[in-house]
Amino acid sequence: MGESIRDLLRVDDLHAGYGKAEVLSGLSLRAAQGGVVTVIGPNGAGKSTLLNALMGVLRTRGTIAYDGRELGDTPLEERVALGMALVPETRALFGSMSVEDNLLLGGWRLRARRQRADEGLERVYELFPRLKERRAQLAGTLSGGERQMLAIARALIGEPQLLMLDEPSLGLAPLIVRDIFEIIKGLRQTGVTILVVEQNARAALEVADYGYVLETGEIVLEGPAAELAHDPRVVETYLGAGAGRRDD
Repeated sequence: MGESIRDLLRVDDLHAGYGKAEVLSGLSLRAAQGGVVTVIGPNGAGKSTLLNALMGVLRTRGTIAYDGRELGDTPLEERVALGMALVPETRALFGSMSVEDNLLLGGWRLRARRQRADEGLERVYELFPRLKERRAQLAGTLSGGERQMLAIARALIGEPQLLMLDEPSLGLAPLIVRDIFEIIKGLRQTGVTILVVEQNARAALEVADYGYVLETGEIVLEGPAAELAHDPRVVETYLGAGAGRRDD
């Protein structure tokens, strides 16, 4: 049991920002192996800054430990090689390339082992059958929900241990948001640890095991996601009057 709940990611007293402007002020969080953790908060709270700091894009102070190893100044490329993957809110797809070519680019780490790369492709097609149907289609012609699926699938094909999602619901219709979060919930069966940062607190808390509330660069509240979803402060600020029921 102890092994199954060990922390894959441990962040302590993290400070990060842009230039002289500090955005994150002493942030600490944990992500257990195989779990789903969410960081919710308003626009401008520092959620994307957190993910950029974890990936090594920004200079940081404090401790980021991944899989028992303190990352320090480990560069982005090495963090990716260690099994960290980020799906940015822009999705960063190659619109003039096919779905399958986008996926193959995501599997660059496996390219030297062709059989494993092919197996990775089949694995994500099993998870995302709609992408298999559209594998020859140009990524730029996909719907918003399909583009988000492709972005997640492209990250997964590299077999990450930690999958970080930046605002996966951004710009999507409510029914599509529900589909995306059902996919995220289903990914726990693969054993990947997932960190989701979101403004859509309702959707994020429904799929997460544990949650953090980030405001102006600081964690102001944390706890099991089911408890946060009923915390009066979260209900009032992030969920509104209809927090007790699901959307139609």
